[in-house]
Amino acid sequence: MASLISTLARIAFGPPPELVCRSNVWHAGVAELRRRTRGEREAGAFLLGRQGKWRVIEEFVFYDDVDPLSLATGIVVIDGRRLGALWAHCRATGLKVVADVHVHPGGYGQSKSDQANPIIAEVGHIAVILPDFAGRATDPGAIGVHQYLGNKRWRDRSRERRNPFHVGWWPR
Repeated sequence: MASLISTLARIAFGPPPELVCRSNVWHAGVAELRRRTRGEREAGAFLLGRQGKWRVIEEFVFYDDVDPLSLATGIVVIDGRRLGALWAHCRATGLKVVADVHVHPGGYGQSKSDQANPIIAEVGHIAVILPDFAGRATDPGAIGVHQYLGNKRWRDRSRERRNPFHVGWWPR
């Protein structure tokens, strides 16, 4: 109920979010991330969806499904030669990468490695970071939301009054 009231208030008084995900899709994807971390390593996913007035997440594609060795070192390292299957899946489904998500062992700030090596190096791309291996806080307001500005520069949008990321129902 509180989520619906918050959503209605935002519709009436605030700007629309830039990135939206239905609760069931988000919570299922986060639960799978948590499982894949085993509480001891990073994990992540490409967030696929559609883009119109805002980006709508419809599917998680996990890094280690794209590149089975991506989590072997304890941090995320994706071999670009493995991305062909992801792009083929996008073409087949009509979806595109609208954001990405990965977990950190501690907080949700970006590491120097995150800043220097964006998963998708496209201006405007949103990278979401979940703290504590996705073990506790996993909703906007308690997670990292970082927007790529290009040239290895980022804007931390995690604490903006109107978070650019919304989990829950949003009118189309």
